[in-house]
Amino acid sequence: MRTLIFSVIIALYLFIFLLSQLSKVYLGFLYILIPLTFIALWDVVQKKHTILRNFPILGHLRYIFENIRPEISQYFIESDTNGAPINREYRSVVYQRSKDQLDTVPFGTKRDVYEEGYEWVSHSIFTKPFFEHHLKFSLGNQQCKQPYSMSLLNISAMSFGSLSSNAIMALNKGAKIGNFAHNTGEGGVSPYHLKYGGDLIWQIGTGYFGARKQNGDFCPENFKDQASHPNIKVIELKLSQGAKPGHGGILPAKKLTPELAAIRKVPMGQDVLSPPSHSAFSNTTEMLHFIQNLRELSGGKPVGIKLCVGKPSEFIDICKSILKTGIYPDYFAIDGGEGGTGAAPIEYTNSVGMPLIDGLVFAHQTLCGFDIRDKIKVLASGKVLTSFHMVKLIALGADACYSARAMMLALGCIQALKCNNNTCPTGVATQKQSLVKGLDVDLKAKRIAEFHKETLKCFGEMLSSMGLDTPCQLKPEHIFRRVDPTHVKNYAQLFPKIEKGILLKKPFPSTYKHVMSGD
Repeated sequence: MRTLIFSVIIALYLFIFLLSQLSKVYLGFLYILIPLTFIALWDVVQKKHTILRNFPILGHLRYIFENIRPEISQYFIESDTNGAPINREYRSVVYQRSKDQLDTVPFGTKRDVYEEGYEWVSHSIFTKPFFEHHLKFSLGNQQCKQPYSMSLLNISAMSFGSLSSNAIMALNKGAKIGNFAHNTGEGGVSPYHLKYGGDLIWQIGTGYFGARKQNGDFCPENFKDQASHPNIKVIELKLSQGAKPGHGGILPAKKLTPELAAIRKVPMGQDVLSPPSHSAFSNTTEMLHFIQNLRELSGGKPVGIKLCVGKPSEFIDICKSILKTGIYPDYFAIDGGEGGTGAAPIEYTNSVGMPLIDGLVFAHQTLCGFDIRDKIKVLASGKVLTSFHMVKLIALGADACYSARAMMLALGCIQALKCNNNTCPTGVATQKQSLVKGLDVDLKAKRIAEFHKETLKCFGEMLSSMGLDTPCQLKPEHIFRRVDPTHVKNYAQLFPKIEKGILLKKPFPSTYKHVMSGD
């Protein structure tokens, strides 16, 4: 093949030389042939790519098509319902609601309603009015001095550094306009989180960014100073995230800017580590005392725990320690293994961590089994894109929902799948100022607020259609799932309810015997 290509190039040179004797116009072709010749020579000499060595020049077409494969798939191959990780149908409804455009669809559903996995809610012939004040609830138990009035839908954890400065400002301004909460992510509280005064949930991860000593340990003084800020309404201790549970992270020194160093309280010139686990505690009892310390240092603000459920026995151990110490977190935020804004190795993205539905049901039922559910709220995070997702998760035990990717879409994300290489074309997940400046903060903030408003409006309409007065009345039996072409079960049948307090005595339910065997 290489011999053929070089023979063709030599033949073209001779042909153009002969033509140039007739007219100098043909000499212009040499400006094309000369670069191609150098490319071909380089392809043959280099050893990194076998395809290019064997097929010089032509081999580059393979890499060009590979590079544009996501765009070709998204715009020309995918249907409205089979795209991944978020299909076109859901992306469209987020775009439409964020822009306050028509979000209805014509001519019926595009889904196969007899396909295994199809889900729906039961409606009532006796609808009831739904009141807006039911779209909030009080977060904070009796051990909390500053309870927070939380929306049923909030912005999930995404750090500055992962998202651009303009994206963070638009999210926070949108939260301010819509009166809901914005989770900072574990990267610390930046000036961009504070500029517009939106309510913040300050997430404390394993790196303790913004609340650490130079050696990476937790610093109570730094935490107290930051936590006293009036915009910070809630503190969240992150144990793990759905995208990469049990996996740490590293920000290379070459990517560390003075701005990021100041925000995260880390020294310049060194790699910034996010360890896989916390150094401030080594067991569940110490963790709860750490939570109590955070609550006191923050002046009594709500403190919760975010985790993707891993070993069931460890979550059970947390519940036992809660009863033993009498220290109650204000909430658990359950992140599904399908969580996705954090860049992660494919093994973690695909194969580590319990999916949201399973994790949420397990956490809710375990808290009920230990008779502590009434004192602890539960938030759910994982592909929350529409009000149906909210209805389903609240029916399964959540009090409220987080959303990350829907908020990114409302910001203008086009699912280009470039979040992890700093070339996001919409300026959402990049630090390149040439791309960031294209994201208009004021416009996108309005879209964030509009998406939130319209989604909650539809949520209220769905509850009204179901004949329910409040979200608290949502139960698993309201959600139906086709388990095969001829059989349907509701979620109460798929996930049988366990008796309140049943895990405090023997015999344990059969579903818990294998994780309670040590008792």
